[in-house]
Amino acid sequence: MITLVEETGSTNADLAAALRDGEGWAEGLWLVARRQTAGRGRQGREWFDGAGNFMGSSVVLLGNAGPPPATLSFVAALAVRDACAAALSDSAALGLKWPNDVLLDGGKLSGILLEMARGHIIVGIGVNLARAPQVEGRKTAALADVTTPPPLEDFAASLAAAFDRRLGAWRTYGLGPTLQAFLSQSIHAQGSPLTVHDTDGTVLSGTFAGLEESDGALRLRLADGRERVIRAGDIS
Repeated sequence: MITLVEETGSTNADLAAALRDGEGWAEGLWLVARRQTAGRGRQGREWFDGAGNFMGSSVVLLGNAGPPPATLSFVAALAVRDACAAALSDSAALGLKWPNDVLLDGGKLSGILLEMARGHIIVGIGVNLARAPQVEGRKTAALADVTTPPPLEDFAASLAAAFDRRLGAWRTYGLGPTLQAFLSQSIHAQGSPLTVHDTDGTVLSGTFAGLEESDGALRLRLADGRERVIRAGDIS
């Protein structure tokens, strides 16, 4: 079910407040806003509030077993790709970039932010449907660049259904098939060159050596043959 509001500060913040206040928010329900005034992305970045774009959040109840909660970012990225592919006549231009970026013709199409609150993971997603922001040093894209984007309500329903399917597979079969699905649609070929900008400012260069089976961390092979495991950062 989709709850659509005209404006809010942040759908993630709204769901976190509901969980903290004991109001709860059932898994499978989505809060979607036509406009956000305080949206955020990974590493505290401001999320662009573009009219006609998708901005919404849902929650996942954490159990005592299952894959690491942070790997829900792969679930979310696959669901976004599924929903965007359904809106395109040809999905070949879509690609996935570690850790959770969905790209269209090489431009960043969406943003995903996971936050924990009272035994739940809040999954916040933004997708450029109508227009993309101008970001210095980074290519961006919107569905409207290549097609007439679907109405917000239709896209929200498609994304919610895709996320439910991908979440079910993550829970039922574990992380392995989810990572395999991510890699099958990713832009990362084994041995392809990568530069990693770590959260502490460190810059590392090497080649793509796969993902850790336990948590989806990126394996970077350095020039001397050693491997570094990267769990946070931006890559180019």
